[in-house]
Amino acid sequence: MTRLGMVIDLSKCVGCGACAFACKAENNTRTRGSGQSYNWGDFLIRTEGRFPNVTHEVIPVMCNHCSDAPCVKECKAKPNPHKAMYKTPEGITMHDPALCIGCQRCQEVCPYSSEQLGMSSLDGSSYSAISFNYDDEPTQPFWADKGSAIPGCTASGAETAAKAGAPVPAMSQWTAGDLQPIRKDGVVEKCTFCYHRTLNGLQPACVEVCPSQARIFGDQDDPKSRISQVLASQKSFRLLEEKGTKPNVHYIGKYSRRA
Repeated sequence: MTRLGMVIDLSKCVGCGACAFACKAENNTRTRGSGQSYNWGDFLIRTEGRFPNVTHEVIPVMCNHCSDAPCVKECKAKPNPHKAMYKTPEGITMHDPALCIGCQRCQEVCPYSSEQLGMSSLDGSSYSAISFNYDDEPTQPFWADKGSAIPGCTASGAETAAKAGAPVPAMSQWTAGDLQPIRKDGVVEKCTFCYHRTLNGLQPACVEVCPSQARIFGDQDDPKSRISQVLASQKSFRLLEEKGTKPNVHYIGKYSRRA
């Protein structure tokens, strides 16, 4: 059996945001709006103290692909052949938009998610692993907007998308079975560990672009894998372990040497 997971070394993470940008580009996620972040890769950020005695902490976050995932248990979609939220044989928590009924129960029960993000999400105090695409609203509003910054001078988002011949001008096209490159309205969406890449022997986009190589991805049950060896040799922690969800995203080290 394979149990895919990720280790993030906070002592190597520089908080540059390359992982989040790569995730948005790879998965065509939209801009923030209506209390939803649509950031499959996000950050918890905390700064404490007064200069010169200041500590700063950045923790990259995403779906934790929990082994005991509440979202999978609570999904109300009828199995066909699985529920909308389900586990793949590799342990990835996957979502099938074609089966999703938009009830948002997954958001309600996920310890790492919220149905509505408040202002605290803007300064890094909170985030949501799962986002919801509201009914009868464009899922790429920026590229559906017909307004222009300078009328008669600059193109609108809709005009740019039309010229490119794609819903998103720099759209990343891929095949991943149940999940589509552009999600529809009335369904939830979240990180998939770049299932379309990992199925083909590639690393998730966030892992590939990390300039400090702070992320390690692989099979936790393979004793010869790097992730397995790191977890066996170093002390790690997981977010909200007390919830009993058995997250498969682990953290080692500290972000700031001053902390």
